Amino acid sequence: MNVYDFKVLDQKGNEVSLEAYKGKVLLIVNTATGCGFTPQYKGLEEMYEEYREEGFEILDFPCNQFFRQAPGSDEEINAFCSLRYNTQFPRFKKLDVNGKNASPLFLWLCEQNEKNKYKKIKWNFTKFLIDREGNVIGRFEPTDKPENFKAAVKEALK
Repeated sequence: MNVYDFKVLDQKGNEVSLEAYKGKVLLIVNTATGCGFTPQYKGLEEMYEEYREEGFEILDFPCNQFFRQAPGSDEEINAFCSLRYNTQFPRFKKLDVNGKNASPLFLWLCEQNEKNKYKKIKWNFTKFLIDREGNVIGRFEPTDKPENFKAAVKEALK
């Protein structure tokens, strides 16, 4: 099993197979618009602009599980990110990353990183780096700013 085996919902509720991203390096992030880490959108967008021509995609999954820091509708979240941070990478429907209603994608992502002691998502802006074959090759915690793992993204793109 790899990331391409999963289907997610776009902002309008349409099913999207992650197989559409086959052959690309992915950074999958659970986000929130009212979080202390929200300014990371700026660094994520800069990284996206720098590397997207090389086959890099950021997949943004808003999550309201942590102190309700993504309270808006999918449309409101998208407008906030587009207007405030000029984000251009794909944003999907808000979802849960932990618990009984957790997205199967995020449950799988957490299981893939045996070196990391956290089997759950600790907070918003947890990031998973996926290689071109659909395998998790890195996990970066909310405190890891985009500039801290830029080298790992660059290496995955080689």
